[in-house]
Amino acid sequence: MIDKARIQENVFLGEMNSLAIAARARYFVSVTSLESLRQALDWAADKSVEPLILGGGSNLLFAGDYPGLVIRMAISRRCWEHIDGDEATLVLGAGENWHDVVMYAASAGYRGIENLALIPGTVGAAPVQNIGAYGAELRDTLLEVSALDRHTGQEISLTNSLCHFSYRDSVFKHEPGRYVITTVRLRLSRSRPFSLGYRDLADYFEGQDTRDLTPLDVANGVMAVRRRKLPDPAQLPNAGSFFKNPVVPLDTWHALQRTWPDIAGYPGDDSAKVAAAWLIDQCGWKGYRNGRVGVHNRQALVLVNHSGGSGGDVLALADRIRSDVEARFGIALEMEPGVVGTTPMH
Repeated sequence: MIDKARIQENVFLGEMNSLAIAARARYFVSVTSLESLRQALDWAADKSVEPLILGGGSNLLFAGDYPGLVIRMAISRRCWEHIDGDEATLVLGAGENWHDVVMYAASAGYRGIENLALIPGTVGAAPVQNIGAYGAELRDTLLEVSALDRHTGQEISLTNSLCHFSYRDSVFKHEPGRYVITTVRLRLSRSRPFSLGYRDLADYFEGQDTRDLTPLDVANGVMAVRRRKLPDPAQLPNAGSFFKNPVVPLDTWHALQRTWPDIAGYPGDDSAKVAAAWLIDQCGWKGYRNGRVGVHNRQALVLVNHSGGSGGDVLALADRIRSDVEARFGIALEMEPGVVGTTPMH
């Protein structure tokens, strides 16, 4: 059983979530190994309280205080293995900072995750959401994850195919709470073609000979593009893209185009991804502020906490936005952050 002295009570979580929601955890512990993770989960079971795995807090919305045990993932590991010609496997602990890992790999000359620079959060959270940006997704390079299966108590390996990745989705979202990711393995390459087709990136590198680019050049370009549009959570609390880009059948996409010829989206062979930011902007929400929370003035997908807003404030704003978009376009927006917590503790 975990040392009781390591379990803290009534811990403030405002600095542990990127929306800076002033929630508290009834119990809190930080774990740095698989064994301490097992012990923390055993402690929660013994106390009959629900555990919550917390990484960087960039994809969670605290609707209130958390009545169980918050387990902060702090497993650190960063090493190369299976180096074979141009390719190598990067092994990462779940508690590693994701952006730091991107810059580490890019600086070493390895390609594959440079488009995912400046995405907040930890490595362990990245597969859950299948994080993606600028034409790249984590599944493009993920080899396997190691995870503690809470159903069996065993550590298992899940290959890429077993993770059932899709757009902002994975097996970890479909079986919430079952798997606790401890290690991630990525297969990177020194010769993999860069993904520069995304419009903003193409514009940024226009006129340059892309054959001379390094992964660090691309990562820096992605960072520059992101900073033009997205606020730094350290300066203006936010959870990044708050809504998913909805995917609709092609006939729905064509019908939308007939009504709104300038609609932004990304059509594929049998469906189209509609730009949620465009939908929200058309409903007049970009730049909205009600005093405490609002919508960023340069990116309508980003909800921000201006001044001590609560999780309830953010949820109320999100509901109003979703209602307006559905009423106007017939499309239901889906939130990206998970919602946890209850009414405040006394």
